[in-house]
Amino acid sequence: MTDDELIALLEVKDRNALVELENKYGAYCKSIADNILRNRQDTEECLNDAYLGVWNSIPPAKPDDLKMYVAGAARNAAIGLWRKKHAGKRGSGHMELLLEELSDAAASEDRFEQLEDTVALKEAFNTFLGSLKKEQRRIFLLRYWYMDTVGEIAQKLGIGESKVKVSLHRTRNKLKKMLEREGLL
Repeated sequence: MTDDELIALLEVKDRNALVELENKYGAYCKSIADNILRNRQDTEECLNDAYLGVWNSIPPAKPDDLKMYVAGAARNAAIGLWRKKHAGKRGSGHMELLLEELSDAAASEDRFEQLEDTVALKEAFNTFLGSLKKEQRRIFLLRYWYMDTVGEIAQKLGIGESKVKVSLHRTRNKLKKMLEREGLL
């Protein structure tokens, strides 16, 4: 089933759309949510929430890239569930480490969250990602979009963990400089 056909089913609220959505993008979304939550039951709950969110948002939304739209819903649902379960618990693990790493590139978590929805930040971030070399971009996205650990990234790319760490450090520094230069920090 094509994405256009799937979107058409979602627009008329055909329940088969949910089955097709899970068949087509379930494994991809599961890997994203599982990297964030690291718990099978939480991942299943998150995916149900993500699919419901997609169901409720189409229409009026008509995404150009359904795969990324569904993946974004799964990622956002996973991060939301993670935050809910870890509210008030500092230093609680993998997600906390990721947020801490990125907060070094931004003035504060609150400021970064306020800015992340602005068009200017999205455009600047896309330009930034486009300016990176392929391997740098892949490492950065595996870490901060897919929430892979340094070890998982090294294994997937067949490189050493130290190379991953150095690349992430340099990329975060480039991101910080770009945000400052653009007046977004």
